[in-house]
Amino acid sequence: MTQRLRLNKNADRRLKAGHLWIYSNEVDTKATPLKEFAAGEAALIEASNGKALGVAYVNPHSLISARIMSRDPEMRLDRSLFVHRFNQALALRQRMFDKPFYRLIHGEGDLLPGLVIDRFGDVLVVQLNTAGMQALADEIVDALEKVIKPEVIVFRNDTGGRRQEGLEAQVEVAKGVLPDEVLIEENGVRFAVPVLDGQKTGWFYDHRVNRAWLNAQVAGKRVLDVFSYVGGWGVQAAASGASEVLCVDASSKALEQVARNAELNGVQEQVAIGEGDAFEALAALKADGEQFDVVILDPPAFIKKRKDIPNGERAYARLNREAMRLLGRDGLLLSASCSMHLAHDRLVDVVRGAVRHQDRHGQLIFQGHQGPDHPVHPAIPETAYLKALGVRVYRD
Repeated sequence: MTQRLRLNKNADRRLKAGHLWIYSNEVDTKATPLKEFAAGEAALIEASNGKALGVAYVNPHSLISARIMSRDPEMRLDRSLFVHRFNQALALRQRMFDKPFYRLIHGEGDLLPGLVIDRFGDVLVVQLNTAGMQALADEIVDALEKVIKPEVIVFRNDTGGRRQEGLEAQVEVAKGVLPDEVLIEENGVRFAVPVLDGQKTGWFYDHRVNRAWLNAQVAGKRVLDVFSYVGGWGVQAAASGASEVLCVDASSKALEQVARNAELNGVQEQVAIGEGDAFEALAALKADGEQFDVVILDPPAFIKKRKDIPNGERAYARLNREAMRLLGRDGLLLSASCSMHLAHDRLVDVVRGAVRHQDRHGQLIFQGHQGPDHPVHPAIPETAYLKALGVRVYRD
């Protein structure tokens, strides 16, 4: 018998608008005490008048105490639900991409809150970010076997979100034998992806469309790729005809992968690497009198929580100012942010302020977002997190 979770009066407004989250202060804890639920347990969600609103999984220890999995109150959280959702998600990806390299499941955007799956050909990397998805791990693997039939399934369960859910970190190969190198292709360029010990799932598909735009702007140009990670931007720029590319990252391991990825595409002569803190590296390049035609800024999220907004905005502002100092008279800045809490308009503000600080002019010539394999749920603004601005920076 599925337990019931009743909401306070009018607490169902967001759900009616399409949202999938229920906060702990929206639950009628007198009628249905949260403490009676185990983390990850399924529940029938009811409005204050007892009307069934759908099926969710619950975590009594989390601020988001329940996440809707289906609007159908009869739906069971089992393999068949995942098979259905995976088929829906796969249909979208196969419509958009001709090769099996994409984000297969983007959490709430694919109506599977707490679940992320990236596809690298026959290798799937799965992140179970909530207690509810952790409880359904076996059903998820079974459904993937049916829909995708992958050779390898890797669990990258080491995200910050799991800590907030009270879950332990674990990385393991759940099925098959991982090959020595996992290879993907993006925008016609090949990459080896560190799925076991790289950032997130090992790769960031979300910038694919933005990289494709930049690739068309770099022929014959000198390019600086800051926070390069394994060379997603920089190696593609070199493969697209950039004369020189400098990839800067704080991780020596990531930079080894940059060198490998440059070699994979025969552009090792054009790609140089520099290890160090981004801010220090930018200052050192300026002190050495270096200049670039194109600078790419794709930093990690400087704003993880709402309280980080003031400090985070200052960090983005400083980063953009320092980067612009390295541009020639007529340069191109690609400024990105994956911080959900930095609004698009605020990033435009940051760039505008940096342009004026250098006493230059700026023209916004490209505004990019996450790719179609990271679908945005129209009722959940948090699913639209990625921004990328292409800015021409020039002097009179």
